[in-house]
Amino acid sequence: MPEKQPTSLVTGGAGFLGSHLCDRLIAEGNKVICMDNLLTGSMENIAHLMGNENFQFIKYNVTDYVYVEGQLDYILHFASPASPIDYLKLPIQTLKVGSLGTHKTLGLAKEKNARFLLASTSEVYGDPQIHPQPENYWGNVNPIGVRGVYDEAKRFAEAMVMAYHRYHNLDTRIVRIFNTYGPRMRLHDGRALPTFMKQALQDENLTVFGDGSQTRSFCYVDDLVEGIYRLLMSDEIHPVNIGNPEEISLLQFAEEIIKITGTTSKIKFEPLPQDDPKIRQPDITKAKNVLGWEPQVKRRDGLMRTLKYFQEQLKN
Repeated sequence: MPEKQPTSLVTGGAGFLGSHLCDRLIAEGNKVICMDNLLTGSMENIAHLMGNENFQFIKYNVTDYVYVEGQLDYILHFASPASPIDYLKLPIQTLKVGSLGTHKTLGLAKEKNARFLLASTSEVYGDPQIHPQPENYWGNVNPIGVRGVYDEAKRFAEAMVMAYHRYHNLDTRIVRIFNTYGPRMRLHDGRALPTFMKQALQDENLTVFGDGSQTRSFCYVDDLVEGIYRLLMSDEIHPVNIGNPEEISLLQFAEEIIKITGTTSKIKFEPLPQDDPKIRQPDITKAKNVLGWEPQVKRRDGLMRTLKYFQEQLKN
């Protein structure tokens, strides 16, 4: 007798990461329900899936009571504003989707007896005093700073997921996502990579904050989705870092973008935003050992694919 087709709910499924996850889950044979209120997501990201018999889109705000008909096997909670510009503009919504949204989707997972995966973030480590950041590091977060709305929403969400796991015996997973890039990123989302690429493609000077010595570690989206899928299918209930440990300063990164775009743009320096992390690099020892995962896509290859996408976007 053939096995029943699994059904997955992806909240925030019309966003950058959520839409790539919808693609992967469908490719793995899942029926996918994508739920998004389109606050920061876009129908463009899932347009290619509309009409697919294994895909359904529901426009909905997951901070309200969530009801889905029929059996659910997996719930992946990715709904949240996720860039500094978003959470400065939408602080209350960011807090609500991390708290109420996580509560509502956990309740749904309990009702459906579904496995639940939370999209957490490297921002739970704040401006870290340990480098690189392992999962057992508790972080250095300013709870009342402007970035606190995102950092603390995710920290609260992790605490709630573990409470549901311990108290209700819910089957849960937590992924801590580090800087990710690739097609379907929004050009105007305020993160370093889309900002640099947009500025370079429009022959504007590239904005680097501070002296540019702060570091980031950029992971290509296909690698990230592979790591998340492996975590979803694993037995690991504690948080796992998924990201690329290859660290680069933002000044070097800006210079790299200037080189690959062939622009004549220069670099301009602006004051550092409040609580901007000085360093960011995942310790992925756990992902390697538990999931057999590490990134495969070289940064230059990933950047060339992303550049092509942004060039298309700017034409439209």
